[in-house]
Amino acid sequence: MEITDATFAKTIAANKVVLVDFWAEWCGPCRMIAPLVGELATEYENKAVIGKVDVDENPEVCEKYGIRNIPTLLFFKNGELVDKVVGAAQKSVLKEKLDALL
Repeated sequence: MEITDATFAKTIAANKVVLVDFWAEWCGPCRMIAPLVGELATEYENKAVIGKVDVDENPEVCEKYGIRNIPTLLFFKNGELVDKVVGAAQKSVLKEKLDALL
């Protein structure tokens, strides 16, 4: 799911756990974890919302959350930022964080 500056607030306000992957096309580590994020989106389809924000096209949300390094993955629950992972993380780490929030 592609998330933009325009859709970000509505997306995180969902009454679900939300994982947002901040990435860019030119970022090697971002491309490395992209398949993992895609797998998580499928596995957690009815439990959590998982989406991606292209940092080059959505500067407002990146500035609001202080995104300086990518990939950065933010975890939201009930619209509140509750956890964060900076850098390429293993799928097991991301699953653990998601499961803890569900």
